[in-house]
Amino acid sequence: MESKRREFLKQAGLMGMALSTPSELQLTKALTDKNHVQKFNMSGYAAPKLDVVRIGFIGLGNRGMAAVERMNKIQGVEIKALCDLRPEKVNEAKKMVEVSGQSPGLYDTHPDAWKKLCDRNDIDLVYIVTPWALHTPMAVFAMNHGKHVCVEVPAAKTIEECWQLVETSERTRKHCMMTENCCYDFTELLNLNLARNGFFGEVTHGEGAYIHSLTEYVFSKDRFYQMWELKELSQRTGNLYPTHGLGPICQIMDINRGDQMDYLVSMSNNDFVMADTARELAAKDPDFKSFVGKPYNGMMNTTTIRTKKGKTIMLQFDVISPRPYSRIQLISGTKGSALKYPLPARYSQGHEWLSDEEFKALEEKYTPPIVKKIGEVAKQVGGHGGMDFLMDWRTIDCLRNGLPLDQDVYDAALWSAIGPLSEWSVAHRSNSVNVPDFTAGSWKTNRPVDISMEKGGTTQTKI
Repeated sequence: MESKRREFLKQAGLMGMALSTPSELQLTKALTDKNHVQKFNMSGYAAPKLDVVRIGFIGLGNRGMAAVERMNKIQGVEIKALCDLRPEKVNEAKKMVEVSGQSPGLYDTHPDAWKKLCDRNDIDLVYIVTPWALHTPMAVFAMNHGKHVCVEVPAAKTIEECWQLVETSERTRKHCMMTENCCYDFTELLNLNLARNGFFGEVTHGEGAYIHSLTEYVFSKDRFYQMWELKELSQRTGNLYPTHGLGPICQIMDINRGDQMDYLVSMSNNDFVMADTARELAAKDPDFKSFVGKPYNGMMNTTTIRTKKGKTIMLQFDVISPRPYSRIQLISGTKGSALKYPLPARYSQGHEWLSDEEFKALEEKYTPPIVKKIGEVAKQVGGHGGMDFLMDWRTIDCLRNGLPLDQDVYDAALWSAIGPLSEWSVAHRSNSVNVPDFTAGSWKTNRPVDISMEKGGTTQTKI
């Protein structure tokens, strides 16, 4: 057994490296854990249908409050409970929900108040919109208490947490969906439908990113509660927010459903802004003194992934440089390609982009069924242009009709795992690191996400 373990460590590129920190030891343990036996395959799993989906919300900050507002506009939803450390946020959400004639239970002030929410027997779905470090503990607790879970991105911070999500979802047979809204953006949905209809031929390469100038927000004392995001950026180095760029590409490439990630390499440059900013702010405000001298994340991280079938994905992460917003969203195949950013999106099946007229014809022919069904309503509701509402409406419709969710726990684990894996690679001079297979081999037979809308689509809205 020990010889097999040593051989695997050698193959994983971990031999001869000093495992000096708990995170490295934890990661090594996770990567060498080849004995995970799938208790139940959650890919394609359809839970018993719910005529009414009763929801409890944990976290009522910027995104949490917006999620309450969106869900309040969907028929067949009852908002039963609201939880946040700040009473004023709970009361604000309460007033919003009461407009629709509902009277939710309120949980605030105490750090463990969210556990009481999960204990309730009149909740089907717990919707978690809290700082990253709380995502997995809350999701696991909720599933263990018989609740389906929607959890903000990333769903986990460590490989061990990824396994916790997988093992709990399989054991309880409760959905654990990471609310990766970018999978429901209109261009990404069009690209997925184009891929299904052969426009790209065989997709061989994808590029995604989260490039967003957030320095002002990151160092704000009001934007992120207790400056939790600044704490993340001052403690970790890697791609800490991979899922917005990655999720849509994985769906197009059928990752976890026909192909699987094999290994990755990751590289970060230095921090040229955050440490200086913290030092300047600390000279005027003592609240920033604890952030002086921290090993801040590099300004740009680039991570490349190779799949079992020999395809590649490139991801980037940069929230500090003064650059326009971009998720890149490059799809490249044997017959065609697409590039979303810089806007507008462009498509090609040769050495030139299609003309505006050609694109309009393409869009008209291949607009996905979900966009035809609810796209205009989603644009009216808003939320990142409507993709947030598409995501929530689709999730509720699947639960009410007893259909598999578009994103399962294996997606939540795998897409989130890029964070800690990239950290390990960066810390070891960009050595390659194996990507765990959270599906225990079922990726070979799992079916792709169903975007046909041949089933379901019955849920109405309140607008």
